[in-house]
Amino acid sequence: MHVVLSSLPEGGVRLTTLVVDGADFARTDVQDVPRVALAPLIRAMEQRPQPPRWVWSDTAVWYPRLLGEGVSVARCVDLRLCHAILRASAATASSDLATAPSSVWDGPRSATPAAGLFELEPSADGDPVEEFLLQQRALKQTDGRLGLLLAAESAGALVAAEMTFAGVPWRADEHERILADMLGPRPFAGYRPSKLEAKLGEVRAALEVPELNPDSPGELMKALRGAGIVAQSTRSFELAEIDHPAIEPLLEYKKLARLMTANGWNWLDKWVAHGRFRPTYIPGGVVTGRWASDGGGALQLPHQVRDAVRADPGWTLVVADAAQLEPRILAAMAGDNAMAIAGHGGDLYEGMVTAGAVETRQQAKYGMLGAMYGGTTGESGRMLPRLARAFPRAIGLVEHAARAGERGERVSTWLGRTSPAPGASWRQAQDEASDDGASAALQSSARGQARSWGRFTRNFVVQGTAAEWALSWMASVRMRLRTLHDGTLTDGPHLAFFLHDEVMVHTPKALAPQVADILEQAAADAGRLLFPGSPVDFRVTVAVVDSYADAK
Repeated sequence: MHVVLSSLPEGGVRLTTLVVDGADFARTDVQDVPRVALAPLIRAMEQRPQPPRWVWSDTAVWYPRLLGEGVSVARCVDLRLCHAILRASAATASSDLATAPSSVWDGPRSATPAAGLFELEPSADGDPVEEFLLQQRALKQTDGRLGLLLAAESAGALVAAEMTFAGVPWRADEHERILADMLGPRPFAGYRPSKLEAKLGEVRAALEVPELNPDSPGELMKALRGAGIVAQSTRSFELAEIDHPAIEPLLEYKKLARLMTANGWNWLDKWVAHGRFRPTYIPGGVVTGRWASDGGGALQLPHQVRDAVRADPGWTLVVADAAQLEPRILAAMAGDNAMAIAGHGGDLYEGMVTAGAVETRQQAKYGMLGAMYGGTTGESGRMLPRLARAFPRAIGLVEHAARAGERGERVSTWLGRTSPAPGASWRQAQDEASDDGASAALQSSARGQARSWGRFTRNFVVQGTAAEWALSWMASVRMRLRTLHDGTLTDGPHLAFFLHDEVMVHTPKALAPQVADILEQAAADAGRLLFPGSPVDFRVTVAVVDSYADAK
């Protein structure tokens, strides 16, 4: 049973119950309730032996207010996220949904929870019931995998909202201590902290520029050249290759300055309150399906500040990391049994060495990174032919995706998320290069653009499918954690943080062993769900720690 939530003009909510009727859905009940009655009604319906699947326009708008009233739901359909997938998928390209003119479902959110408004007012093209039925008709054209992706994407939206609501446990005093140790005491506004200022003094002295502002790339480049340093840019990895007395303090200054800018006192004051860091996640925020974050830099949390992530008294953190996720995903997608065997029960890269594909673990890692990201030079390029001989199905899959991208074709993930087509300027460059009389420079530029797009499609199929596995993993973890307690979301074990292939659960210490088992079992479940019968071993390493810094 599905229950669709729709906003009413006077501020109420309409609940439309849909049940499967043969090959379609039938409306069996329509109920209008005032907004204040919605949370109690949903709470009661969630306590049924078989609660409904809630259908709403946007989880990020509807769900936070329910969580704030102590109500969580088991399942939902996020129409906006699902619409975006169906609109772009090659599997539904001929559907009425994909071929329809642009509608309200294609645009950005018109409201946020903070505005106190629901997402969509009823309109001819914004009716959630009609949109849901349109999506279901589009799904009928597919083999079933895409339906699994929509369910996983919607479950991920619930996880994202719940993690924002629960927050990451964060000790502001520990963060202050970390900053004081590395940068010096908190400075007055507009001033650098003492240790950063001291390091700046070393840089200025070594370059003999007393007034240098190294935070200005143009000014820094001028100072470097004035000191006889031939640098192509001011990026740290390029500067690290230069031998000069100014380089070491400059790199240290840049490292400390990054910490202060990204996670310094201003960040702490803005993002941490009442012992929690509450970032806003954006499911499907990256074209491959990976998440993004809106402020706070949750997906770029540096190791320097992870010791501030501390469990509450009587609680602990259970952190699980999926080992070598993308190469394992590639092996499962390609059905490469040799590669699956190499990763079974242990380190995949070491298994490649044991299989005789390469001599060292580092060679295996560099070679796989080259295969998945298109590295054709250096150690990656040198190892790729050897891996292609040892694991032809896996390497062949990404090579096929790359060639498709170079031709301007779209590619899809395992469950059916489809890549965008290259833009008009790309196609124009390819057309002009193929004309009779096209210059060698024009042809070379077009080939470079084609190879670049091929690198994108090569990685899209792997990274996107890895994102699908991670969503399935989290969905399984979430549902299993719900069985460990009967209270509100934060009364028991709950997901607190997610970073592509790593999750953190904040849990009472007594339940930590059960949580660790859940994280491992859910990883295996996700593998079986996406790749039934595959021999690929989706391993996770689990750590039970009081501080996130101790997880690795």
